[in-house]
Amino acid sequence: MRLSQHYMSRPLRITYPGALHHITARGNRKSEIFLDDRDREIFLEKLSTVIMNHNWICHAYCLMGNHYHLLIETVEANLSDGMRDLNKDYSQAFNRLHETVGHLFQGRFKAFIIEKEPYLLEVARYTVLNPVRASQVDHPALWRWSSFAATAGLVDTSPFLTTDWILGHFSDDRSQAQRAYIKFVMDGIDGGSPFEEAVHRSILGSPQFVGEMRKQCTSSTTIKEISREERLVGRPSLEDLFPHEQMREARNEAIVFARVGCGYSVAEIARFLKMSRTYISDLSK
Repeated sequence: MRLSQHYMSRPLRITYPGALHHITARGNRKSEIFLDDRDREIFLEKLSTVIMNHNWICHAYCLMGNHYHLLIETVEANLSDGMRDLNKDYSQAFNRLHETVGHLFQGRFKAFIIEKEPYLLEVARYTVLNPVRASQVDHPALWRWSSFAATAGLVDTSPFLTTDWILGHFSDDRSQAQRAYIKFVMDGIDGGSPFEEAVHRSILGSPQFVGEMRKQCTSSTTIKEISREERLVGRPSLEDLFPHEQMREARNEAIVFARVGCGYSVAEIARFLKMSRTYISDLSK
């Protein structure tokens, strides 16, 4: 079945073992979340702990002023658990250090799920080029608070950063790979964002990958981290989910997505479709 944007009109928390995510989190009311270098050091310490405790793989990162970027591969389906720990622990440390109170971050984190081939390199490049595109520095190597210099071999690699997968795309010889990586990043300075290619605002990948994520969204293992309250916000209408001309298989998939992914009740779906509540309930168990 062809994926409809109506079916996935808001960014659900799609996660599964081995998923690759580009994550951002911003300061509340666009406020700064890093006031000085000590804050950034503390954040990286917290990030290192979370990566170890949750068995994550970190391919790239960049700390800006009022937000950060992470490129994380979750070996286990535990993105929300790790992000909860990271933002909570850093917020508490920040508030203690600066004698402040209240929410540091603006809502929950934002995450794109990324198709590893061919987008990991593009997203990794985009991540480390943020300071250059924001006119903070002229060269990514001049920004201490990203993974660029370590991946390029210009400084020692942080224990929590994994560079082998990225560098392995350029050469088996590490020095050659690092030089090629630098060229690759610099070639992208005037380029656009890879997320401009995304047909959906939380998935970056081929049509086949997007279709697979659509199936993932109807599985209980994928949806388990999403509260019903989250599913209610910005969900597609039943009119969008169930067009007049719809084959039975497509309709049944839409029923499952409406129930599990969007939080509609059995009664609401049954009433709209003029179908048996028992049928809807059995289908979406």
